[in-house]
Amino acid sequence: MDLRDEYARLDSALRVVVDAVPAAAWDAPSPCEGWAARDVVRHLVRTQREFLGTHGADLGPEADVDADPAGAWHAHADAVTALLADDAFVAHGFDGFFGPTTVGATLRDFYLFDMVVHRWDVARAAGVPTELTDAELDAVERSADAFGETAYRMGVFREGVTAPAGADRATRVLARLGRVA
Repeated sequence: MDLRDEYARLDSALRVVVDAVPAAAWDAPSPCEGWAARDVVRHLVRTQREFLGTHGADLGPEADVDADPAGAWHAHADAVTALLADDAFVAHGFDGFFGPTTVGATLRDFYLFDMVVHRWDVARAAGVPTELTDAELDAVERSADAFGETAYRMGVFREGVTAPAGADRATRVLARLGRVA
């Protein structure tokens, strides 16, 4: 699947969640220790902006997550989607943490992973339903495998926890990332 299509698909699922968050739930604690639902959205926006900006992208002014978390995500994702139409930018190579890579590969391998897991975090904080698809769970597992133990040491995710016996696949995958369903 084309990166722009992948981003759009995950953005669409994330929009369903952020659009369903009641105003009072934006300050509810998320599964990310010390972060409310609003902070999770801020993290998604800021980390993507920082990464893309490091490689020369101009996404315009950052939307105000405090004033309107859902609207901030929409504005940000729209800007990223437009940027992904630039094949040369997506193919731009650089030396990444794990060796030579491209902007597109890094987006796919890390930032899309982040969108899936944090969609679940926002939904959990707000009491909004969301389902992770088998394809999304496959991608999360591939990314977690690729990050290896480094991700735990760097604080990308917490130490894994044991999923309850007989837990469904999503619960098992999220437990690997330190989340309790």
